[in-house]
Formats: sequence, structure tokens, C-alpha cells
Amino acid sequence: MNEFGRNKIQSFAFIISVLIAFGLSCCFVWHLTGLERAVNANEILLDSKINPNHAPLASMARLPGIGPARAEAIITYRENYRIKNGNDRPFRNLDDLQKVNGIGTKIAQNMSNWLKFE
Repeated sequence: MNEFGRNKIQSFAFIISVLIAFGLSCCFVWHLTGLERAVNANEILLDSKINPNHAPLASMARLPGIGPARAEAIITYRENYRIKNGNDRPFRNLDDLQKVNGIGTKIAQNMSNWLKFE
């Protein structure tokens, strides 16, 4: 094969490589925007405030700064409190919620707009 033929093949291979890289880049960006939409879909969209004395795990996990692990800690604290103290409410205000391990003042204040204590 002569020099001209080799240069033509190399040019063609380069163009194909660039097109493949561009296509993969587009797929990657498309995938990231899909992930962003999935993350934004988990934003809190509550019709009303929730009561930590009765709320299920899924509702508690949607509160800002909580997530599944802290929601589980709240429910465990709530159940243990009721075992020890009868059917009394474990959470009467934000201060009571801060008795749960992993929930401090800042987290309690961040979710205060979404809670009601009844």
C-alpha cells in the first residue's frame, strides 16, 4: 500500500474515533441530566406537615437532613419510648426530637417547617 492509501486510512480512523468519542460524551451528559432529574424528583413535596409521633419511615426520610438512617433512628426512638412510657407522645416539640441520636439543633431547625407535634 502506498503512502497516500495509509494516510487516507489513518484519517478515516481518526474521524471515526472522534465521532465515537463525541457519541459517548453525549450519552454521558444525557445520563447525568437523567440523574439530576432523579435527584430533583426526591425533593420534598408534602401537602401538609407530618407528625413525627406517627409518620412512617418513607415520610420521615424525605425531610431535609434526615434520610433513611436518621428516619429509622427516629422511629426506633419513638417505639422504645412508647414501650417504656405507654402510649404517650415521644415528641412534643423540636427539643424532644433532638434526643434522637444524630439529630442536632441545625437538623431539627431545617425540618421544623415540615413538622407538627400533636
